[in-house]
Amino acid sequence: MKKLGGSKFILLLLLIFIVLISLYAIIDYIYYPKITLKKGDIVINLNSKYKEPGYKATYKDEDITNNVFVEGSVNTKKLGVYNINYSVIEGSKIKEVTRKVYVKDLEKPTIQLYDNNDIYVCPDEEFVPSKYKAYDNLDKDITDKVKVIRKGASISYSVKDSSGNETVINKKIHYKDVEGPTISFKTSDKISLALNSKYNDDYTVVDNCDKDNLNVEVTGKVDVKTPGEYIVKYKAVDKYGNKTVKKKKVDVFVKGAKGTVYLTFDDGPREGTTDQILDILKEEHIKATFFVTNSGPDDLIKREYNEGHTVGLHTASHNYSYIYSSIDNYFNDLESVQDRVYKITGNKSKIIRFPGGSSNTISRRYKVGIMSELTKEVVKRGYRYYDWNILSGDAGETTDSRVVYQMVTEKLSKDRVNVVLMHDIKSYTKDALRDIIKYGKENGFIFDKIEDSSEMIVQRVNN
Repeated sequence: MKKLGGSKFILLLLLIFIVLISLYAIIDYIYYPKITLKKGDIVINLNSKYKEPGYKATYKDEDITNNVFVEGSVNTKKLGVYNINYSVIEGSKIKEVTRKVYVKDLEKPTIQLYDNNDIYVCPDEEFVPSKYKAYDNLDKDITDKVKVIRKGASISYSVKDSSGNETVINKKIHYKDVEGPTISFKTSDKISLALNSKYNDDYTVVDNCDKDNLNVEVTGKVDVKTPGEYIVKYKAVDKYGNKTVKKKKVDVFVKGAKGTVYLTFDDGPREGTTDQILDILKEEHIKATFFVTNSGPDDLIKREYNEGHTVGLHTASHNYSYIYSSIDNYFNDLESVQDRVYKITGNKSKIIRFPGGSSNTISRRYKVGIMSELTKEVVKRGYRYYDWNILSGDAGETTDSRVVYQMVTEKLSKDRVNVVLMHDIKSYTKDALRDIIKYGKENGFIFDKIEDSSEMIVQRVNN
């Protein structure tokens, strides 16, 4: 037998070793447990929620997934790389794999343009880029990192955050005037005028590009001496041909005519409700009547008077047991609030409303027949008293503004003068007021305030 040389013997041993290692690897693969990860390593966004993608373990073709032990967690609120370790034991054999979870900032920053519409520039004006702000979920305010690039008839706004996420907004620049003139009325596009009062044609017209050469055509005429509905039309055209047409509806009415609505408010003033009611009346261009007491701040009564509302008297105390116990008590109380109003406004009001109305029966507890006496005596002394023919329900029937609205609008009639009883100390009355006014305007009612010349609306005296 021929002996192998030393080098050949070493090569043979190495070959045998490689074969044994391969056989071991094959056996290991066949007889060791295996873990397969779904998706492998993954990347998720900062502050998102980590959801396990799943895994599967087998041993000798049998499913042993339930035997897998999972260790590790992901803090999605912090950037970083997190390891999730999976291991399974079968007999003396252990299999371990690791999934890497990369928490990264994947969210692009935002650019907010103050004017996000298409860019139209007046033909004879220089383009000025829109103001902007930029914000990033991680870097916060990055407005100073915004790059604005103007190229021909286009402009781009771009910004990149510290994580490399970029946002780009591209805009086209159109040198063209596409906006019509703006026609505005100082009062409203729906107004009511008492017969023989003065009509002011109070419009203004402005245009974004045409500053000096606006052509305005006004058609229609208001005859303040004849009751009726009049339409005045305004047409404005700028030098680039853009046209705007707006109409104003003017109702000329006879004071106290059927369909008139007197909004009246008792028991105020009160800070927090009366002031908001005055705001609404001013915005809606409506005059109303306030029957005040000695409560509340003087400045609200002053404001009522200065803004053209009627300030009436509702007694100083509103104390039934006192004011209805004698004629003298009633007038002492009435004159107290009259003096207050005079000191605030300079006007000695003679328009009054009895607490509870002239038809109240609670006064019988304190003096039988006193309302019969008072209704005659107040007129004799030059006062004019006004009851109501529509209850708003805010005196105790409801605290729901929707019910207040419903109770008023359901009772409004074109066949009479409507006197609505409300209370400016109630928040739900304030909440219903604008919708009541809107309903009245849309349905052809005329809003007005009670004046010395207004016909008294009274109820039947029951005591």
